[in-house]
Amino acid sequence: MPEITPHISQSPPVIRQLDDAAINRIAAGEVVERPASAVKELVENAIDAGARRIRIDVADGGKTLIRVTDDGCGMSPEDLPLALSRHATSKIDGSDLLNIHTFGFRGEALPSLGAVGRLGITSRAEGHAAAMIEVSGSQVGAVKPAAGAQGTRVELRDIFYATPARLKFMRSDRAEMQAISDVVKRLAMAEPYVAFTLSDVSGGGEGRVKFRTEAESGDMFSALHGRLGQVMGRDFADNALAIDATREEIRLTGYAALPTYSRGSAVAQFFFVNDRPVRDKLLIGALRGAYSDFLSRDRHPAVALFVTCAPTLVDVNVHPAKSEVRFRDPAMVRGLIVSALKHALAEAGHRASSTVADAALGAMRPEFSEPRVYQMDRPGSGARHAAYQAQAPGFADMASDYSARVEATPVVDELDVEGLPLGAARGQVHENYIVAQTQNGMVIVDQHAAHERLVYERLKRQMSENGVRAQALLIPEIVSMSEGDCALLLEAAGDLAQLGLTLEPFGGGAVAVRETPAILGEVNAEAMLRDIVDELTDGGTTSTVKDKLEAVLSRVACHGSIRSGRRMRAEEMNALLREMEATPHSGQCNHGRPTYIELKLSDIERLFGRT
Repeated sequence: MPEITPHISQSPPVIRQLDDAAINRIAAGEVVERPASAVKELVENAIDAGARRIRIDVADGGKTLIRVTDDGCGMSPEDLPLALSRHATSKIDGSDLLNIHTFGFRGEALPSLGAVGRLGITSRAEGHAAAMIEVSGSQVGAVKPAAGAQGTRVELRDIFYATPARLKFMRSDRAEMQAISDVVKRLAMAEPYVAFTLSDVSGGGEGRVKFRTEAESGDMFSALHGRLGQVMGRDFADNALAIDATREEIRLTGYAALPTYSRGSAVAQFFFVNDRPVRDKLLIGALRGAYSDFLSRDRHPAVALFVTCAPTLVDVNVHPAKSEVRFRDPAMVRGLIVSALKHALAEAGHRASSTVADAALGAMRPEFSEPRVYQMDRPGSGARHAAYQAQAPGFADMASDYSARVEATPVVDELDVEGLPLGAARGQVHENYIVAQTQNGMVIVDQHAAHERLVYERLKRQMSENGVRAQALLIPEIVSMSEGDCALLLEAAGDLAQLGLTLEPFGGGAVAVRETPAILGEVNAEAMLRDIVDELTDGGTTSTVKDKLEAVLSRVACHGSIRSGRRMRAEEMNALLREMEATPHSGQCNHGRPTYIELKLSDIERLFGRT
């Protein structure tokens, strides 16, 4: 019996013109994937309308109700039916699709929502009476008079009732509500001068407020800093570095957290292009490259970065959900992000995140706490000097029996620690931790981790000054690959040669490896080239060899640094502290762990109940 191919029809297919309802449902499948997609479209419309206060009410994870109310410009009664027509928009005139200054521009959101749910719009524009219109399953009703203040209220009920198959793919109410909250928070970060309120009104009534933020004031950086503190948390705001860099017509602003304030996943990475929240592989790759020298592979930086450029330099019309963009010069954007972040981290010097000290204070919990009976006055420097001298012999006697010891060195007065961020060394604990006194607290330094970073930075500086030594292969290694991969490698051959990797074309879809970096020793050239090709295909960069070189330097620095268990003299400890203060990135070791913990005197006194 002959087998029938399922994709070959026995009768010729008939071409039909789909009706408007089917066309809208198909378009809605691209624009509205879940309730969070509907919230995103409606809130973006409110922002485009110039709203200063936006309220979002959601019931049952958005499955039964999504209501967005704003105080924007509103719509006249005559505009309401037109707003429900496909590809009708006030954002653009259609003459230039690359000159887009608004969130929305396709004119698909409202008709798509009306095709899959029950949609009602009540709006009032200045100089006009309020009016409302309803649409259900693409069936548009008549415009009716209504009551309402200036602005627009959009209600979407029973989403996907017209396409019940989509309901099977919906997640739990909690998961859908979390997705909606994430969308609102991203848009709130993009618009710090707009107030947002997100409420869960499941069961009726006023509901529970899930997220609320008032409009910020001040300049751009202060407003953004305040908004990020509300959305990403005060810890991020306290440990983030301001970013402001420009290259030609592209500007990068925002905040990036210190390496010691890192996360276990990429949940705290937010990117915006012309204030539009995006998820872009180019931006993620650039961020990973900027922090690659400071974090281990299982840690992820926390950032909120804004790329601003002329609309003609970026194409936002590459995805129906407008979540992806394409830059005209992606290499320039990547280079700007990497250089700006590295420069900001270098300027941070030895600074470590405050959460390190908070974690240390959290671990120092007294077994019991009693009400304070009295509070002694803090002694002056003369009294402390006399007390230290009186106690010194006792500590000297204990040095032979305990690993915790204090060097027999003259006590340093307060004037000696003034102006020294890491203070003056007072002793060494367990032959690994340096205890230093600062002007208003104390510092505990991991001597091995700190010296490891200092040696690593020194080796990198030497490599950049003297170049990367290359070792010539006795017999060049021939690596066969596709012609496209060969073209990518040969196009980047100049950059690779600066890193000690010399390539030549060999013809027939192959390249010859003439030299490899000497510090890497014996390498698998084929595996390295394939890794480089993957990186060039993914992000357009050649940082694989550089990463390997820096990984080797990191291992060399680890083995060449001060080992745990070595006793250090007072002058050695102070020299280490001074070098840390002068060396960028010394606040964390090569693996992203903190090199020191700073405790303020007020925190220490609070631990002992001296408040």
